[in-house]
Amino acid sequence: MSALDKIKENIKEFKPTSWAVANKTTIYLLMLIITLWGGSKFFTLPKEQFPDIVIPNIYVQTIYFGNSPKDIENLVTRPIEKQIKGITGAKIKKFTSTSQQDFSAIIVEFDTDVKTDIALQKVKDAIDKAKQDLPKDLTEEPTALEVNLSDQPIMYVNLSGDYDMMRLKKFADDLQDKLEELPQINRIDIVGAPEREFQINVDNYRMQAAGVTFDDINAAVARENMDISGGLLEVGSMKRNLQLKGQFKTAYDIEKVIVRNSAGAPIYLKDIAIVKDTAKNVESFARLDGKNVVTLNIIKRSGENLIETSEAIQKAVAEAKGVLYPDDLKAVITGDTSIQTKASFNELVNSIVIGFILVLFVLMFFMGVTNAFFVALSVPLSMFVAFVFLPAADLIVGTHVTLNFIVLFGLLFGLGIIVDDAIVVIENVHRIFVEGKGKVSIERATKMAAGEVFVPVLAGTVTTLAPFFPLLFWPGIIGSFMIYLPTMLIFTLAASLVVAFIMNPIFAVDFMNHPEGKKEPKSAIFKKPYFWVAIGVGIVLDLMGYTFVGNLLICFMLLVLLNIFVLEDAVHKFQNKVLPWIMGHYEDLLRWALKGWRPVHLLLGTVGLLIFSIMIFGLSVSSGRVGIAFFPKGDPNQIYVYLKLPVGTDVKYTDSVTKTLEAKVNKVLGID
Repeated sequence: MSALDKIKENIKEFKPTSWAVANKTTIYLLMLIITLWGGSKFFTLPKEQFPDIVIPNIYVQTIYFGNSPKDIENLVTRPIEKQIKGITGAKIKKFTSTSQQDFSAIIVEFDTDVKTDIALQKVKDAIDKAKQDLPKDLTEEPTALEVNLSDQPIMYVNLSGDYDMMRLKKFADDLQDKLEELPQINRIDIVGAPEREFQINVDNYRMQAAGVTFDDINAAVARENMDISGGLLEVGSMKRNLQLKGQFKTAYDIEKVIVRNSAGAPIYLKDIAIVKDTAKNVESFARLDGKNVVTLNIIKRSGENLIETSEAIQKAVAEAKGVLYPDDLKAVITGDTSIQTKASFNELVNSIVIGFILVLFVLMFFMGVTNAFFVALSVPLSMFVAFVFLPAADLIVGTHVTLNFIVLFGLLFGLGIIVDDAIVVIENVHRIFVEGKGKVSIERATKMAAGEVFVPVLAGTVTTLAPFFPLLFWPGIIGSFMIYLPTMLIFTLAASLVVAFIMNPIFAVDFMNHPEGKKEPKSAIFKKPYFWVAIGVGIVLDLMGYTFVGNLLICFMLLVLLNIFVLEDAVHKFQNKVLPWIMGHYEDLLRWALKGWRPVHLLLGTVGLLIFSIMIFGLSVSSGRVGIAFFPKGDPNQIYVYLKLPVGTDVKYTDSVTKTLEAKVNKVLGID
């Protein structure tokens, strides 16, 4: 039945498309708003390497100086473990404990259904019950902390140079104060810096002669080392806070402490002891390129933009050089996680642009340049529509959605699928419009085409999404990661439906019905003002530093030239010679396949091939020829060298062996 005959019948229309065709100005304005809004959301959405996953793991640490690993296990670890085992109301999968010299660590892993705040409270309650069995003189009370991926450092700032460790620590403290002023920073931990320590070396004979005990010295030092508030003091019309500063700043302050005052003869601490301002015994060494190093671990706030935070830190470190630390001090940033995130973000932008160009290039051979352009526009438009409604994804995921590598993968995965709906709609509009031979208006053809294909297009989209829906209910930590993939596919494919049935038909109505008229010569493009304006604007944007937009404009103009001088003739030849030949041979093949019992044979053969493939795959997996991995292995960009010496080896001896190993590694790498 021809398209003209269909008009005479009661044609089923898709009402949203019919409304859009009747309100084109509104749709164009809506597209402009969505483009600006979606683009703004895309570029301002926080960018992170990993999703902000909440892991119901609780870490318990206890410090008790002067005890061996065996004593730590018996006195600290076992009593806490006993109470943790008795936790009810929250399922514990497992817990592991480590007892080391002066230190106990326990990691409690709860079931993924348990909320982190509940798990943390349960562990704190267990610690409170265990305190009655713990030593009363613990150096530090047991503390329970939740394991949070957002608390992992995003980069490391390493300060190294020919300075002693105390001066390096001073430079690190100044830089820490500077960086913590950034609003994106949660905290900064200094690692590898010596810890200041005041040593009170008591002369036992003088102490006995003065009749002083260790408890007297401890009480006197504790009593004097504090700041005391004196309340408010009225000074005229003002009230001033009165405070007595008593905390020790130097060794001289400690020497002046009066330990005992008997019969008007005070005994100062300096009379019975020697006070030293020094550092704690070194328990670890760190070097960068053979020089002492102090490292600042940078931890950003949850939900902040990783790339912007990294750039702000690098700028602050560069500005601090020569101000907060000397010019000959080396500040090296390592472990910057924003590098991979920035690369993924740029790849997504490039993929959208390249996807648009490739879709346009391929479809123009089958649908013509104009129709192909309509379809290719569905790539960026679908992305923009998806980002406009992305805040609704928070309800599915259960947390704020950021641009992380799973989200980016989902967007890249959907790039090749979102054009399918637009292809079907535009091709059907073109077919009805051409078959009408001028007797069917483009508005009527558009409404008819959308009404004909809406149900099959919707069914095709739903069946595409169906295999991904179970991922929404994947339990465990892996499920918390993978939920972003089906979520992004749902939003992008739903957006492609909106674009295909609301926006693409408007392009068809306004551009598909224009008559070709007299064909201009190919050189006429160079007389068009828009061509030179676009080239000029692109060059100016490149010079101003906006290389992406500038190169994009220049690229589009080069594609226009390529289309006019090369592709136009190739497309015409393909549509009039190659495509009919392909369709003719396909028709012959189809007639052959549908003759007699061949359809049954082909169906049985396909089912048999499927069963055979499953058997071969199963045998390959069971025999080990084909491995199964959650993510494919990639080549690492760094190498770790581990050196293990017997338990009890002195740390200085270990450092000397490490220096020898460093020299051999540098020789292999060709580093002097």
